[in-house]
Amino acid sequence: MNGDFPNWYSKMRQQYRECFEVLENLGETIRKQGPLDEKTSHLIQLAAAAAIRSEGSVHSHARRAMKAGATPEEIYHTIMLLTSTIGFPTTSAALSWVSDLAGEKK
Repeated sequence: MNGDFPNWYSKMRQQYRECFEVLENLGETIRKQGPLDEKTSHLIQLAAAAAIRSEGSVHSHARRAMKAGATPEEIYHTIMLLTSTIGFPTTSAALSWVSDLAGEKK
């Protein structure tokens, strides 16, 4: 890993610098436009990532939420809240993806 990014992301980010800057700034710009704090925004994005079964996005938003002050319990609860909406198999997959990350915080 290079910094906060996986190696493949860092390579693509360097090769397609302008594109990646626009993409990275889009999320930040939208977050700043609304009343939700950064932690809540990342927990919402974590839930969306789990719903679409995007392991990379689940990792990214779980890390970002923790960096913004979310506890491992808040990460797990965010995902558990999805059970009746997206089903237990999808919820279970997302929980497995964040289990190692939540351990990083300790």
